[in-house]
Amino acid sequence: MRSMLIRRTAVTAAALGLALTAAAPAVAHTTAARTNAPVLVRLTVQGPDGNLFKGLVLTKGHEVTTATGGTHKCDGTNGAQNPSPVPTPTAALDDAARQRHFGWDGTWYASFDDFSVDTVKNVSGGGTAYWNISVNGASTPVGGCQFKIKTGDEVAFTWTSF
Repeated sequence: MRSMLIRRTAVTAAALGLALTAAAPAVAHTTAARTNAPVLVRLTVQGPDGNLFKGLVLTKGHEVTTATGGTHKCDGTNGAQNPSPVPTPTAALDDAARQRHFGWDGTWYASFDDFSVDTVKNVSGGGTAYWNISVNGASTPVGGCQFKIKTGDEVAFTWTSF
């Protein structure tokens, strides 16, 4: 009788272990589906004569429209960099511009599947400078619509001469 009880307990424990193991992927899948949840980042836009913008921005990946570039996705899936939409530096710039009522413009490059930021608050790089994008002090290795950002990141667009 006692050995039967021990065997039944072992079978129950094994079944419970299998059930918990089988449930784990469902939890992971739910987390992955929320990759484009809004994040809060600190955004700085540094022009040649000082800060053009500095503040907190709540953002997530979304379509971006510029006068020069038109409307395109800017959600991290650009250039197949991320498998699902995520928040990005250029989306953060776009959200800050809409929330704080300042302008920016950028050219769309289909070959890169991304925007080039050309002008922020009427400050243009022209032929002598460009807008460098960095996250946490490091230049992004991909475009601003391709790089994934997360809550707490320091995102900067810095006017940089050639």
